[in-house]
Formats: sequence, C-alpha cells, structure tokens
Amino acid sequence: MSLQRPDGPAARDRRSRVRVFLRCAAAALLGAATAALAQRAYDLIARPAPDFTLHAVAGGNVRLSEHRGEVVVLSFWSSGCGTCRRQLDALSRSLATYHSAGLEVYGIGVDDSAAHALEYARATPVGFPMLLDPDKAVGKAYRVDNLPMTVLIDRGGTIRNVLRDYSAKSDELYLEELRTLLNE
Repeated sequence: MSLQRPDGPAARDRRSRVRVFLRCAAAALLGAATAALAQRAYDLIARPAPDFTLHAVAGGNVRLSEHRGEVVVLSFWSSGCGTCRRQLDALSRSLATYHSAGLEVYGIGVDDSAAHALEYARATPVGFPMLLDPDKAVGKAYRVDNLPMTVLIDRGGTIRNVLRDYSAKSDELYLEELRTLLNE
C-alpha cells in the first residue's frame, strides 16, 4: 500500500484546484453583485420617464410625452466619447429594423461645448433626430453618469432599462430588452 504525504504532488494539485475554484466563484459573485448594484443604483427604473422638450439639430422641437404608445430609446452622447459613435450607428440600424413596430430613437448630446455638439451631430449620419441639451437639464433629470448611456422607455412612458456603456455584449442585451418592449 502506498501512502502519500499530505504535502505530496496529489495534495498540492488538489489544493491548487480548490483555490482556483474558490477564486472563480468569488469573481462570479462579485461580478453579479456589481451588476445588481449598478442596475439598482439607477433608481428611475420602473418610474415615469421625465418629460422634456429639446431642439433637434435638423428640424423642430421634440417633446418626449408626444411619443406615448411608442417604445422610445434615448441615447446620451458627447463629441468626446469614443464609443458613442459606434453605439449611435447600432441604434440607427435598430431603428431601421424596428421603426414600423413602434420604435423611436433620439440621440441627446450632453457636451460641454455647444459648438462641438452641433458639429458632431451634423457629422454623424443616423436615421433619428440628434437633440442638443446645452444646459444638461435632461441629462441631469435622467441622472446620466456614463457615456454612452441608453435609456429604454416602454409604450406607457415608464423607464424599463438603462445601459451605461456600449459593447457587443451590451448591444445583445439592448436588442433583447428592445424586442421585449416592442412585443408588449
């Protein structure tokens, strides 16, 4: 019969696997807790979307409350935001796909410089109105804390979801949430 010492190769390997498992479990729990806290931190979810009226770069004024009965997506952007353009392009594609199902999209510029915001909005070819929020009143009302930030509002005017960044993963989540809202 062969006995291994407690500190032999098999014991060290087992302890190493247990440590890796515990680290992975801790990381998964921390990630889930962080995501839950980030979602909970946006306390406007399940509340009526703050109404606003903003001027569109091309066209007249847009008033949010005039779009009850439609699913509305608000995308807050800034000319200095590197990922904002990619996100605005993705939103333009979703509008082209889902507009007939009752989707409206608005890009809201929260730049410090009105001139930069206007230049950026004119240079960004999207299929939806680009709005300017020069005094950031709408940004404050929606508690914008990261750019790009996307707010999904249901047909009844209630905020249902917020995405505080843009990536391939967040784009998938956005489309899943969007389809849910459009099907309600």
